[in-house]
Amino acid sequence: MRRKRCLEVFIAGILLGAVNLGAAAADDPQAACHVGTYHFASGPDLDVGNSGEGKLRWRRQDGTSGQLTRAGDGSWTSTLGWTGKPDGVRVIFPACGGDGISFDGMQGTRVAFDVTETKFSVEDARLAGRLVMPKGTGRVPVVVLVHGSENDSALDSYPLQRQFPSAGIGAFVYDKRGTGASTGQYTQDYLTLANDAIAAMREAKRLAGRRAGRVGYHGGSQGGWVAPLAARIEPVDFVVVAFGLAISPLQEDRSAIALDVTRHGYGADVMVKAMQIADAAAAILTSNFQDGYDQLDALRKRYGTEPWFHDIHGDVTWFLLEKSPEELRVAGPKLFAGVPLHYDPMPVLHNLTVPQLWILGEDDVDAPSAETARRLRVLNTAGHRISVAVFPRAAHGIYEYETAANGERLSTRQSDGYFNLMRDFILGRALEPHYGTATLTRVAAP
Repeated sequence: MRRKRCLEVFIAGILLGAVNLGAAAADDPQAACHVGTYHFASGPDLDVGNSGEGKLRWRRQDGTSGQLTRAGDGSWTSTLGWTGKPDGVRVIFPACGGDGISFDGMQGTRVAFDVTETKFSVEDARLAGRLVMPKGTGRVPVVVLVHGSENDSALDSYPLQRQFPSAGIGAFVYDKRGTGASTGQYTQDYLTLANDAIAAMREAKRLAGRRAGRVGYHGGSQGGWVAPLAARIEPVDFVVVAFGLAISPLQEDRSAIALDVTRHGYGADVMVKAMQIADAAAAILTSNFQDGYDQLDALRKRYGTEPWFHDIHGDVTWFLLEKSPEELRVAGPKLFAGVPLHYDPMPVLHNLTVPQLWILGEDDVDAPSAETARRLRVLNTAGHRISVAVFPRAAHGIYEYETAANGERLSTRQSDGYFNLMRDFILGRALEPHYGTATLTRVAAP
């Protein structure tokens, strides 16, 4: 199975009428009963989560992963990462209700957590959330998981809700408004989403009570715009941003187009032409998909037969190039419901005093990271409490990949060191000199 850009999956769902923003995806009960974190006498814990269509996904904290499919004899066979290639791993679960696992011949037991389900209100929405705490009575850090732009249920799909507690960290996960078990109107307005995150943080603190130690946010992808904004409005103890950006959404698409040009080996002449397409795409986006099509169509006619044209993808521009104006005028406003295209995150980051950890993929073509890394390092040099880790050969999601014969990237795993870096930062430990192969810019010692 290939990992697709989440925006592409969302767009496809809208065009096919398959996106149901108000209901959680139905799980196969026989698969869902095996979801959990498993501990082994030797070796790291193993998380097993939903993977859709009756399949499961295992993950280790070192980033290795595989998709599990039920075999005819009741066992489960694994494929490497998201490649669909068999990796030789065989998994056996007991009948539903049992807590054991046999993973590649190793025997393990499901880890018990303290789990509290909740509903909490914010403005015109009622959000469904879950607090997952390590067993015990001692104080532990609590991290609120702030979603990206996906429209699926975080309660159903986020493995960090179990991976963090298995490492001694409480996790609060919630379905964003208009998705899963949460009510309200789906939106990508960052201020609205930040206020939702603040409400989630307050609910996490309330439920954790005396056990709550340091409390902060983890924001992935779009959450990299939302979590710092929430922390600026109402301070927390820390913020983790994973594969997020310190540029605007419009700059994201422009940067992705520029990266398309350079990574395919084209020169400055093509860059000039590609930026014309970026400008035309921006005009359509800023009109809420209602105007600007004549300019893009003229560029398509002018450059459509040139060899570089079909290598231009961007983050959104490919969608504008592939669909008719009639389709875009209907689907576009749904896709970008409330997104602040010109949002500049830098004033927030300049004025945010809480410690931050930013984790980026050097090979991210969805959210190109070079300018974000540069900006963050400038802030670090200026004395802001921002640590920056850039993982080489890592794409969006900090996924490493192999390249298929057709040029498509197939994700194999997450980078080694990615989880441990987040764990140490959230626990308040001094960061190690190295986490896997990441280039790490740490906060200078006082």
